[in-house]
Amino acid sequence: MRIGVFCSGGDAPGMNACVRAVVRAATFHGHQVVGILRGYQGLINGEFFVESDCQTNLTSNRVTTWSAHGGAHLRSSRSEEFRTLEGQRKAADVLERNGIEALIPIGGDGTFHGAVALAKIWDGQIVGCPGTIDNDLMGTDYTIGFSTAVQTAVEAVDKIRDTASSHDRMFLVEVMGRHSGYIALYTALAAGVDVVAIPETDTNFPEIVAYLNKTKKQGRTMAIMVIAEGDEKGGANQINEQLIQHGCPFQTRTVVLGHLQRGGTPTPEDRRRATQMGRGAVEAILAGKTGVMIGTQDGMCISTPFEKTYETHRPVPQELLEVLGEMAS
Repeated sequence: MRIGVFCSGGDAPGMNACVRAVVRAATFHGHQVVGILRGYQGLINGEFFVESDCQTNLTSNRVTTWSAHGGAHLRSSRSEEFRTLEGQRKAADVLERNGIEALIPIGGDGTFHGAVALAKIWDGQIVGCPGTIDNDLMGTDYTIGFSTAVQTAVEAVDKIRDTASSHDRMFLVEVMGRHSGYIALYTALAAGVDVVAIPETDTNFPEIVAYLNKTKKQGRTMAIMVIAEGDEKGGANQINEQLIQHGCPFQTRTVVLGHLQRGGTPTPEDRRRATQMGRGAVEAILAGKTGVMIGTQDGMCISTPFEKTYETHRPVPQELLEVLGEMAS
C-alpha cells in the first residue's frame, strides 16, 4: 500500500515527529509512504518530497532526526483552490495517478473539513492526526503542538515579568487562540499571572479594574494579563484601551506573541503524542478505518469521525478557571 502524508494549515511543533512515526510504522508493516508538500495545495499541484535518488517514497533513514525539529519539513499551507470542487477533483486525480491508496493529513479543523470533502469524490482511506497549537478539537485530550506553544508563551511571560517589575507596569500579553482559550489559560496558570481573558468567559472591565486597584493598595507594583486573540472584547491592544478608559491603576504596555508560538523545538510531550498518533493513524488504516482522526484520551489512542472533531469547540475545564481565580486572589 502507498500512503500519502502531509501537513496542512498553521504549522505546529511536533508535526515532523508525527510524519516520522507514520513513515516508521508504515515501513515496519511493509508499506510505502509518500510525502506530499504544502498540504492540499501541494497535493493539487502534485508536489512530492523527493529523495536524492529521485524516489518519492520517504524512508526511515530520511526521517530519523525529524522528531527534534520544529516547523514542518513537508511545508504547510492553506489552499483556497481546494475549497472548490474543481480543486478537490484535481487532488483526487493526483492521488489516483500516483497510486496513493490512503492519506494521512496532519492539521486542524480546516484540514479535516477538507478531508470530509475529499472523501466524497475519492475512494481511498483518510485518517488524520490533530496538528494544531489551539487544542480546540474534540476527540483528543491534547493536540500536537499545544504543549510547545504553552511553554513558549510561559517563557515569554517570565521574561516580561522582569521588565514589568523593573518599571512598575502592567503588561497585556496576547497569545494565539481565535476560538479557544486553552493556550491563554494554561499559560496563565503556569506563569502565575493575575488576569486572563478568553473567548469562553465574559471579560468584565469594571471587575478587572477593581481587582487591580485592590492589589495595588495591597502593595503590588506590577501586573500581568494574558489574552487570547479571539477574546470577545478584542486582542491586547483593544483590551488595553478599554482598561485605560475604566481607570486601570497601572501604566500599561502590550505584547503580541503571534507566530512566535508556532516555532521552536517541540517539547518531549509533543514528540511523544505525535509519535503515538502517527503510529495510530497507520494502524487505523491497516485496520480498514477511514474518515476519522486519531487522538489520545487517558494516554490511549482513540478514533473520532472527522465531523465530530469540529462540530463544537472543545471547552476549557471549569476547574482550571476556578484554580486560576483562587491563585490570583
